[in-house]
Amino acid sequence: MKFVRCAAALSLAISMALPAWAARPTLAPVPGEVIVQFKADAATLRKRALAASGTARATGATAAQASDRAERAALLGARIGRTLEAGPAVGERMQVMRARGVGAAALAAQLAADPEVEFAVPNGRQRRLTAPNDPLYFTGPPVDLAAQRGGPVSGQWYLRAPAPGVASAIDIEAAWVRSTGSAGVVVAVLDTGVRFEHPDLGRVASGGSLLPGYDFVSDSVVANDGDGRDADPSDPGDWVTSTEARTSRFSDCPTSSSSWHGTSTASLVAAATHNGIGMAGTAPGVRVLPVRVLGKCYGTDADIQAGMLWAAGLPVDGLPANPHPARVVNLSLGSAGTCNAAYQSVVDRITAAGVVIVAAAGNSAGGAVGEPANCRGVIAVLALRHAGTKVGFSDLGPEITIAAPGGNCVNITVGSPCLYPIVSATNDGTQGPAGNGWSDAFNASVGTSFSSPLVAAVAALMISHRPELTPAQVRTALQASARPFPTSGADNGPDDPTPVPQCHAPTAGVEQLQCYCSNGLCGAGMVDAGAAVAVVAGALAHIDVDAAEPTAGRLLTLNGTASLAGPGATVTGYAWALLEGGGIVTGFASATNAATATLQPGAAGVFTVRLTVTDSLGHTATVERSVTVAAAPEDTVAPDSGGGGGLVSAPWVAGLLLAAVALRCTPRRGRLSAPRKV
Repeated sequence: MKFVRCAAALSLAISMALPAWAARPTLAPVPGEVIVQFKADAATLRKRALAASGTARATGATAAQASDRAERAALLGARIGRTLEAGPAVGERMQVMRARGVGAAALAAQLAADPEVEFAVPNGRQRRLTAPNDPLYFTGPPVDLAAQRGGPVSGQWYLRAPAPGVASAIDIEAAWVRSTGSAGVVVAVLDTGVRFEHPDLGRVASGGSLLPGYDFVSDSVVANDGDGRDADPSDPGDWVTSTEARTSRFSDCPTSSSSWHGTSTASLVAAATHNGIGMAGTAPGVRVLPVRVLGKCYGTDADIQAGMLWAAGLPVDGLPANPHPARVVNLSLGSAGTCNAAYQSVVDRITAAGVVIVAAAGNSAGGAVGEPANCRGVIAVLALRHAGTKVGFSDLGPEITIAAPGGNCVNITVGSPCLYPIVSATNDGTQGPAGNGWSDAFNASVGTSFSSPLVAAVAALMISHRPELTPAQVRTALQASARPFPTSGADNGPDDPTPVPQCHAPTAGVEQLQCYCSNGLCGAGMVDAGAAVAVVAGALAHIDVDAAEPTAGRLLTLNGTASLAGPGATVTGYAWALLEGGGIVTGFASATNAATATLQPGAAGVFTVRLTVTDSLGHTATVERSVTVAAAPEDTVAPDSGGGGGLVSAPWVAGLLLAAVALRCTPRRGRLSAPRKV
């Protein structure tokens, strides 16, 4: 079976200079102007309505209404000790107010504190919104594939707003209204390295998005660049010849041309946008820190974990400190197996440092989520078809956090163009580097490797807007803002009338191709970039469970202190509610209006709670969480309960012994590639 390129490890990183499109910063608010909305029962409102009605609406506000607005401004100004000038009406109970010698944000905070004011916000300024002029972004009618260097006719369908036929598109322009990414947010790309000369990337020093980075591939043969670890993360190519594939070092590796995998994943994060060439990046204003951890065919766990720690700004023996610590680390790499202690330790250290880790689920056609995506604390990403269903190659399971487009071809006839690939930057060299270009409909990029950097870039946009976000808060906001999965509208192509099934839990050795997702196996829903950034612009509710494994009979504390107020506000109220006791919880054992709440489950099972937070500007946010409770230690599971266990077969034991022998070797991680039939 012919294989196409898929994405490897990626991590987002901070930097200094702005690329061409990001040179258009968000406009500052109108100096000294604030939009004020009074509470419905405010005494100050006992005049005519702010919004004109009837004939007055057509001819303009009356003098009386203008006088009312001026009087309201005078009354409010007297209460706060500042001279306020009345501006125009905005709507019912809303008007603009102005003051001299004070910033809009400071004035808004002062006005919001008045007991009659529902909210006060700076009078911001917005630019006209236009789609990027990068030709491969493409929003017009279908084009000639040949004229587009192989297309695709769908362009960067996965970035645009959802529409009939492209349900899983992430709506990036809605996110760009608030942020195109900050140059102070660094996204580390743990991968095969990058080609710095690509015209959609380039070095920061030359106006591009790429920071200097580092090469962590310690084996000089695997590195393919003549040395081990060094300060040059350039990708020399990762081809494997037929002769090499017969050697012991590369015995598990197929003969292949160079993938230029790191260049592709880096471009999905921060390709230059609105520069009139190539493609658009998802977060074009952020910086990418290339961290080379994959060489020919694979990378070792030791190199990958060292690269993760260094990328996050944590010390690695014998190496200089990273001058550009990442806020987001993307790992478009992995292999089968559960998260081992080393990976979990590294993940725990990185997330404790405030760094978000995003990883691809894996491409074993419906198998269990692989390592390191299945580590606790990692945002694991499943790949979707254009229709919003799980794409055939993607793995799935309860470890998945969110789902994002991964590319698919629909048509599988030999020689036919792929209709819905993920467009990415690449190089034309089959071995060493040659000309620079972009993937196309005949050299398609598909795989969970490409879903992961899309989510990593959205996380970077969220952090650009709210730098104080923690990894847990980013996860919560991504899930809270996700769009629901479709339940109809997909098919298997004109030659296959088989109905698309519902997804089910992975079964060892059994492929599970396209299927309709459920939240228990595909994450909270389809990533929505615009909604995710909008969510963190206001209040955000978050629940932590203060026990690694809640147990029946023990008092359990739920903690809401990681919840966020809106910008410039503080959290002023908490409200807990039990939505579903699951037969194991009947109510709270504490007050339900504090930052923490306690309850005591009486047996094993699942219960669901809701937390609503309110901030000092009147923003509210709600989150729900289901908590799984384990049986008390003295409890046992009946043999026929279905709770786990069962007979162990001789073949299984033999397989385990073989696996134990294999684990004596250093584990190897490869790029996550996907088959052409997607």
